[in-house]
Amino acid sequence: MTEYYLPTGCGTAEHVEKKSRFIGQVWPVRTEAEARARVEEVKKKYHDARHNCWCYLLRDGTLRYSDDGEPQGTAGQPMLEVFRGQGITDAVCVVTRYFGGILLGTGGLARAYTKGAKDALTAAGISVERLWDRTMVVCDYSRYERIRKEAEALGGVIEDTDFGADVTLTVLTPEDATESYVNRLTELSAGQIVPEPMDRVFRAVPLDNAL
Repeated sequence: MTEYYLPTGCGTAEHVEKKSRFIGQVWPVRTEAEARARVEEVKKKYHDARHNCWCYLLRDGTLRYSDDGEPQGTAGQPMLEVFRGQGITDAVCVVTRYFGGILLGTGGLARAYTKGAKDALTAAGISVERLWDRTMVVCDYSRYERIRKEAEALGGVIEDTDFGADVTLTVLTPEDATESYVNRLTELSAGQIVPEPMDRVFRAVPLDNAL
């Protein structure tokens, strides 16, 4: 099963190290042109900053980074490793530094830029993009919570819920977990619940929801 991890949305975070102000920003992107546009956007916004260091990486293997005047290897590459370490693709990150007058040294710079990237990614959130089977499940209210938990236990997501005379759920499950989910519901309900296959979709879902 092919799956990709990417930022859920835009994330921004700030911190100060020895009077230097660091502003980290992360966005999901699909193309190199989009990534470069984000970098230029930040450079224009923070044109008075000493440094606007950046990195981006795409699922096709494209990756670029820049120290933007900082000592080589102290900014762009440490930022890039934050994303590579978590398997993130389709992401661009810019960490802006307003120099505070105190030198941080190479180790201090690497730590500060790493933190800027990590904090911004945390603010953005992480989504998993993969192929999901969409299934409709109708149940009575007494079984609703159990059915939801069974989906989550297999990495599934409740896409939609309609509370009427019965509860109608639209459930997304990873393609390799659908059979197990259907069998589990049949077993739990002694055959009273009959999940109805709908279609198959490829989409990104926030990681917290997909675990």
